[in-house]
Order: sequence, then structure tokens, then C-alpha cells
Amino acid sequence: MLEVVDQLNKQNNEGLADPKMKARFADLGGVPMPMTPIDLGKLVADETEKWGKVIRAANIKPK
Repeated sequence: MLEVVDQLNKQNNEGLADPKMKARFADLGGVPMPMTPIDLGKLVADETEKWGKVIRAANIKPK
């Protein structure tokens, strides 16, 4: 699992360093946030838990 997070993090940070990506973030009012693999893994886990709760609370079912 860690090698998957490492690879995703590497690709994410490379994309965030791209000038076109930085410009697009700026156009949308965002700020690129490069992360360490540990931070990315925590973000993914936290977001998965958060949105899982929202989906269950709204009783959303796949079609």
C-alpha cells in the first residue's frame, strides 16, 4: 500500500509543479499543495471517511 501512496504522491507533486497546472489553480482561486506521502495518505483516508459518512447519511446507493 505504501508504494501506491508513494507513486500517487510523486505523480501529484510533479503535476502540481507544472506551470500550466499552477496557472489553472490560480485561475480557479486555488493554491497547489504539494504533500509528503504520509500527508497524502492521511488526506485520502480522511476524505474517504468523511464522504463515506455523507453518502451513508444521505442514503445514496449506486445505480
